[in-house]
Formats: sequence, structure tokens, C-alpha cells
Amino acid sequence: MTALKGDTAFQARSLFRSLLRQSSQFAAYNFREYARRRTRDAFREHRAETEEGKVQELMQKGLKELQVLKRQTVVSQFFQLDRLVVEGGKSGKQTGDRNDIIRQTTE
Repeated sequence: MTALKGDTAFQARSLFRSLLRQSSQFAAYNFREYARRRTRDAFREHRAETEEGKVQELMQKGLKELQVLKRQTVVSQFFQLDRLVVEGGKSGKQTGDRNDIIRQTTE
């Protein structure tokens, strides 16, 4: 979308930043990374779009996606889990007999 002029380009950048900012609010690492990756990929895919009607359609779609992300992040924060190792969470190992798993941390 870098080929856009003036106010529309500003709105597109603003929407991009808002989507990325909202993506970072997910409690779960996988959802957070998926939302960030999907946002970047969508904007890269339509970077060279110059037709005004198509640009407005994409902006409306992006705003709808932003509203969906806002709802999803609120719901995701109700179900917070342990941080994953890739997030810099606590390290440890899981041990246990049969169905009972006990998390042992090595702090």
C-alpha cells in the first residue's frame, strides 16, 4: 500500500499499527504470532494496490478484522495458560504416573 497518496496512506499505516498492537494483546503465543503474521502478510500482498475502490474495500475489511481481533483478545485473556519456553517462561519438566502430570520447576 505504499503507492497510496496522502490521507489514505496515513490511514493504512494507522490501521496496520493498530492491528499489530491489538495482536500483541493475545494471551496465547500461537494466536499472537498468527495474528501478527497474518497482518503483515495481508499488507504485503496488497502493497501495490492503487485502485481507489479496491483500496477502500481493503480498508473496510481491515477495520472489520480489527474489531474481531479486539473481541478475540478479550476472550483469550480469560484463558491464560503458562508461558511457553519460546516466550521466556519458566523452565521445568513434566513427570507423573498415568494421567496425573505434575509440573516441576527448576528455578
